[in-house]
Amino acid sequence: MEALYHLISEPFAYPFMQRAIVAAIIIGVVCAVLSCYLVLKGWSLMGDAISHAVLPGIVLAFVLGIPLAIGAFLAGVFCAVTTGYLKENSRIKEDTVMGIVFSGMFAFGLVLFARINSDQHLSHILFGNMLGITDVELQQTLWIASITLVVVLLKRKDFMLYCFDPSHARVVGLPVTLLHYGLLCLLALTIVASLQAVGVILVIAMLIAPGIIAFMLCRSFDRMLVVAIVVSVFSCVLGTLISFHIDGATGPCIVIVQALIFIIALLYSHVKPLQRQENIQ
Repeated sequence: MEALYHLISEPFAYPFMQRAIVAAIIIGVVCAVLSCYLVLKGWSLMGDAISHAVLPGIVLAFVLGIPLAIGAFLAGVFCAVTTGYLKENSRIKEDTVMGIVFSGMFAFGLVLFARINSDQHLSHILFGNMLGITDVELQQTLWIASITLVVVLLKRKDFMLYCFDPSHARVVGLPVTLLHYGLLCLLALTIVASLQAVGVILVIAMLIAPGIIAFMLCRSFDRMLVVAIVVSVFSCVLGTLISFHIDGATGPCIVIVQALIFIIALLYSHVKPLQRQENIQ
């Protein structure tokens, strides 16, 4: 027990680890909340598209000398709006449109990325580096996550109805188009908030795993939100601690923890019905 306590407490002696743990909690909460809506809506590919599409915006923002978060957000919104426009004005299905748009923007971003010679931390945008997060970046993450959470909580029921049944939402008078693009903007903001932690490549896992784990374990949406938050925060904090001790990349460690929890939840969801049948018999 003493050895376990030492493993857990040792990282908190370092200021950079204190910032990393705070960032892990913030990102874990905001990703978990939005993850539930994405799973309910079936937008996992949309999250993948926007997370990759922000790369050219980040590189262009760096070149222009403006905050990287602004470039990432604008690129993400552009990807979402372009996808919606092409879907509504062509016979191409939405998943095909998203594949074309996000792969094209990601490729464009990689070309720009390769052309820029800089000693800055742009490579962390691809792979993440929560252990290297600065006070300024932590404050930026906190503000973006807070804005996202406030909007989601204020419109929680509207977003839930829209994700569950858009036709019914339209019948009862909800602004479906506004909710659609509002959710896309919140998705872009959440991706921007998570970039420093897990990077462009792995942020999609942060946006899907907590929601799908909670979906398998819960039957009500409110309980799903609570379970997703607990799972996400736990995996983010544990993954960050593991990356400290093994001197590994933080993002992959977090995603591996979430993958293991998903496997456990999947096995449990298969075992539980069998136990109920045995009890009935």
